[in-house]
Amino acid sequence: MVQAYILIQTEVGKAASVAREISAISGVTQAEDVTGPYDVIARAEARDMDELGKLVVARIQSIEGITRTLTCPIVRI
Repeated sequence: MVQAYILIQTEVGKAASVAREISAISGVTQAEDVTGPYDVIARAEARDMDELGKLVVARIQSIEGITRTLTCPIVRI
């Protein structure tokens, strides 16, 4: 199982609606609108890195209002 934080920038005024839409996606365990350089931070999990990539590219990045994402896989050191 791979887990990651996805840092998301949105168009002005879109953070709350983007967070709601992301929360409904299977594989996303949490999505919150935040302040700072990113507008939404989501936590997601997938079977492997390929599935995580598909989740981000095909499902999350297709949401209207998202301008940029940064995926940060969680590592166990």
